[in-house]
Amino acid sequence: MTRLVPRLDAEESAAWLSLVSLLELLPSALDSQLQRDSGLTHYEFAVLSNLRFSPDQTQRMSALATATNATLPRLSHVITRLENRGLVERVPCPEDRRATNARLTDAGRRDLVRATPGHIEFVRRTVIDSLDREQLDQLTAIASAITRKLDPEGKFAALPDPQ
Repeated sequence: MTRLVPRLDAEESAAWLSLVSLLELLPSALDSQLQRDSGLTHYEFAVLSNLRFSPDQTQRMSALATATNATLPRLSHVITRLENRGLVERVPCPEDRRATNARLTDAGRRDLVRATPGHIEFVRRTVIDSLDREQLDQLTAIASAITRKLDPEGKFAALPDPQ
């Protein structure tokens, strides 16, 4: 049985298409900047950042997958790449012998620290400086409202706070 759903009006359609355009363009722009400036993908940067702000710069792989919105196979593949570059290491989980932790190495911390200023500059130039303070508040409210719908359990909102 086909369910009738009201069509989007012009304002709703414009908002939706603007969001879709942003979601298509921003990830590749973030990847390009990080790859060019530091040899990292945006996802690798997110993994390293999560580890950096975790206790002992270590996190259980399953928790890291949740925090970075990835499947365990995807995360495992990325951790292998980062391991091969000496940026992270896998260590046994002391609380659960069946689990594995990922830990940021000194080299990983150095690469992350080096990558951060250029990334912040790009984010500022591309997103933050494009908006006035009222629009920034609106963006925060809008993104938070949509995130709550997509993540009702708040798993993604439980990311470590770098402050």
